[in-house]
Amino acid sequence: MPGARIISVNVVHALIVDPVGSVGRTAIDKRPVETVVEVLEQGVVGDTCLDRQNHGGRDQAVYAYAREDQSGWEPELGRPVKPGEFGENLTTEGLDVTGAVIGERWEVESEDAEHPVVLEVTAPRVPCSTFQAFIGEPHWVKRFTDRGAPGAYLRVLGEGRIKAGAQIQVASRPSHGVTIGEVFVPRNADPKRLAQLLAEGQDLHRPLVEAIESQLRRSGAQVSA
Repeated sequence: MPGARIISVNVVHALIVDPVGSVGRTAIDKRPVETVVEVLEQGVVGDTCLDRQNHGGRDQAVYAYAREDQSGWEPELGRPVKPGEFGENLTTEGLDVTGAVIGERWEVESEDAEHPVVLEVTAPRVPCSTFQAFIGEPHWVKRFTDRGAPGAYLRVLGEGRIKAGAQIQVASRPSHGVTIGEVFVPRNADPKRLAQLLAEGQDLHRPLVEAIESQLRRSGAQVSA
C-alpha cells in the first residue's frame, strides 16, 4: 500500500506485576525506541514474552497495530493512546491491518537496504484479562472484541534491522482473501471462504485452524484442513 510505514517500533519497557495472569508478571508494557532494532525469527530484539503458553513463538513473533485503529479509541477513552500502549511491537500508519489477508506478506524497509524484513500475517490478537488489567478499562475484553480491530500477529520470514519510519510494502496476498477481521470473529465470516482458507493448505497458526474448524462444524460446512 503506497505510503504505509512503521511510525513506532516498541519493546518492553519494564516487567510489571500481572494480578490476573498465570505467570504473575507481564511484558505488555512496551514503549517506542528510536534506535535501529533487529528483527529475528523469534521476534524483536529487546522485547520478551513471559507467558509462552499463550504468546510468542514463531507464529506470534511480532505484533502490529494500526495507528488509525488506536486513534479510533481515543474519543471513547477520553485520552490519547500512545504507540505501544496496546502491547504492539509495530505501530503502523497507512496500512489496513484489520483488512490484512491471512498469509499476506509485508516487506519492511531494512537498514540492510538490499534485504527487506519479510513478515507474514498469521492471526489476530485475542484480548485477555492481562490486557484488560493493563489498560484499566472496565469490560475491556468485550469492548475490544466488539470493535473488531484486533491487530495482527506476524511470522518473520526474512530477518533484518528496522527503525521507526521504515516503509512497508504488501508483497503478496493469498487468493482466499480471508482477513484478520473476519477470522477474529469467525462466526461473522463466510463459511465457504473459511473452508477455502483451510483447503489451500497454508502453514496456518494452529489455534486459528482449530477456531475455524469449530465454527465450520457449527455452521454445518465441510471441514477440510
